[in-house]
Amino acid sequence: MQKTTKVMKLYRYITVAVLTAALFSSCTNLDETLYDQVGTQNYYNTKMDVVRATFRPFEHGYWSIQNRFVINELTADQLVTVTRDGWWDDSGKWRIMHDHLYNVENGQNIEGEWTGCYQGIGQCNYVIEDLETLDPSRFGFSEAEFNNLKGQCRALRAWFYLRLLDEFRNVPYVVSFNDQSLNTKNQVEPKVIFEFVESELKECLDLLTPKASLGGNLLTQGQFSQAAAAAMLVRLYLNAEVYVGEKRYTDCATYAQNLIDGKYGPYAVADRWDAAFDWNNETCDEVIFGFPGGKNTHWHYSGDMYWWTVPARFGYYANDRKAKEGGHNTKWAASPSYDNDGKLFTYDLGMTVQKFRKYPGDERMKCYKNLGNSKREGMFVYGRLEYVDESGKTAAVVGPTIAYDLYIRDAVGVFHDMPADQWPGGDSKMENGDHNSGYHFVKYPLYQDSDEGQDQSDYTEFRLPEMIYSLAECKLREGKTDEAAKLLNSVRKRNYPQANWSEVLYAPEGKATLDMNEMLDEWGREFFAEGRRRIDLIRFGKFHNAWWDKTADPDNHTAIFPLMRSVLDANNELKQNPGYND
Repeated sequence: MQKTTKVMKLYRYITVAVLTAALFSSCTNLDETLYDQVGTQNYYNTKMDVVRATFRPFEHGYWSIQNRFVINELTADQLVTVTRDGWWDDSGKWRIMHDHLYNVENGQNIEGEWTGCYQGIGQCNYVIEDLETLDPSRFGFSEAEFNNLKGQCRALRAWFYLRLLDEFRNVPYVVSFNDQSLNTKNQVEPKVIFEFVESELKECLDLLTPKASLGGNLLTQGQFSQAAAAAMLVRLYLNAEVYVGEKRYTDCATYAQNLIDGKYGPYAVADRWDAAFDWNNETCDEVIFGFPGGKNTHWHYSGDMYWWTVPARFGYYANDRKAKEGGHNTKWAASPSYDNDGKLFTYDLGMTVQKFRKYPGDERMKCYKNLGNSKREGMFVYGRLEYVDESGKTAAVVGPTIAYDLYIRDAVGVFHDMPADQWPGGDSKMENGDHNSGYHFVKYPLYQDSDEGQDQSDYTEFRLPEMIYSLAECKLREGKTDEAAKLLNSVRKRNYPQANWSEVLYAPEGKATLDMNEMLDEWGREFFAEGRRRIDLIRFGKFHNAWWDKTADPDNHTAIFPLMRSVLDANNELKQNPGYND
């Protein structure tokens, strides 16, 4: 049975509805000619027209996560895009991001993130102003229902602005589609955007609805709730010192505690790490907000994200349709822990797999395997990947250009058919890898063709553990280490066998030691490959440090991204961010 929700249906039919409305208006309205747009007075005829318009910007928001993922993970220490037998060099554009050498001319996906966010803001502004002109009673809305629709678009607009603040800091203030005098062409101070996001979200708390009961978001998946607005405030306040130089950890802790206490509705940590990413995650009470996905719309199952986190021929191992379509690829892998002599690196950052292996029994460290009936185990992909071929014989996944059997390692080098206990020596670097280089991973499941859950996972944007970890960090910064440890353990214990808890949980509930370095490592484990690693490194003062195949930055200007040439050319009132040439 294919999973379908009302919101998903809206996403699918919005474009059709707009085109249909345009056709009908040109045929039936003899007083005006609208060739490339639908007049507001013609479009809003039914209650569903209003709903469709409200949620149209959400599909754009869902699409836009791809650019955000690239610029926030590729510039950080956990994920890499290495050259593999000639694949994935692309004139060094991935190394530019890895080495923090991006500038006005070069920076993968940076322009797309700026443009995507402002397109989303423009769509939200258009709908927000339209809604202000409508009489809710005409369409059968109660005042509360109509206010909720307004709150949806305002909260989504705040989400776009939070991303721009995070990544560019100095951005224009654009809040109207109809009245350009309310907007600025030039950038405003980060404080202006910070306070706008803060005030919008606080007002939205009174407009949006709380979650009613346990059992997941179900048909409200894809709609902002009170909890989602509060979750954005947690993100805003946690990083306030980075954004505007103000410590707002107390405010962060207040909203995080409110979410944990159920002030905005009941949520609960799932009993397994992958429940929030699974095919039926609209039933998971850990998910605060997710963009609805399905076979027709699944932007996180895309090239820039989770389809390309596995070997090119992984479909033979997973028995999914990408084996036939060639949709998998090797863009993403975990940053290596071992050099090419088989010795552990000594970096404090990166060494992704080694950080997971620090605590024994981690369920995520099982090699990914489809178990049938839309179930899986493990997150990482490594070693020899065997499957039964069409003749009934056991075979192994091979490289896509040179036909060597893969044996995927926690290292980057040219291994080819080298036995697992041998090492090639030489440099370990971005431009010197093969298809054995670096553990791959499956965050969102890649189920086999026969499973109803294939490609059905919703994209989880906010989940309860983020609120718990945010509160724990605030506690730790206050010196309340034991309280922070218990909060983290309330999530972490699901990742390890109960027999291991005394060893792997943080003191006083276990023997593990919690400090700020360990807090950053734990953010990296729990939120691995979720598109947030860059800001965590910045908040902990580590973004400019050295890690695998990256030297320390000479200064800190790369903590915010440059405005790309095309962006500057489109608006001569924009000024380049500090540290970059025009």
